[in-house]
Amino acid sequence: MMNGKVGSTGGAVLDHIEFAVADAERSRRFYEGALRPFGMTVVIRVGPERSRTGGVRYGLGRDGYPRIWFHDGEALGTPIHLALATSNRDIVNAFHRAALATGGTDNGAPGIREQYHPNYYAAFVRDPDGNNIEAVCQVPA
Repeated sequence: MMNGKVGSTGGAVLDHIEFAVADAERSRRFYEGALRPFGMTVVIRVGPERSRTGGVRYGLGRDGYPRIWFHDGEALGTPIHLALATSNRDIVNAFHRAALATGGTDNGAPGIREQYHPNYYAAFVRDPDGNNIEAVCQVPA
């Protein structure tokens, strides 16, 4: 957006995306190699004990921030997770209201998600096809 309010991380609207893979270790090797020319590396690994799917999760990115996530432990073809960034919590709230008004299903009302960090303010909705769409503001109120 032209008002300078979008993008909690460097002005990007796309915050991160997550999808299921058959084998997280195999996919890690592939994405590490394929994304190396972009300067992307594994930023975080989440073990099965802390993963929603019971599988391993990897987050790859640049400058210490994971933008591409994948995990195993879930059927391939399951809905994706797409997160959009903003530096304004009011936009997170407006996104949630608008998404519900246009056919989305609530998957997490606007609020702080302490499990990520103290300033992770997000809302989640399912689109009509079941994809998990998130709006997130990661700056202090």
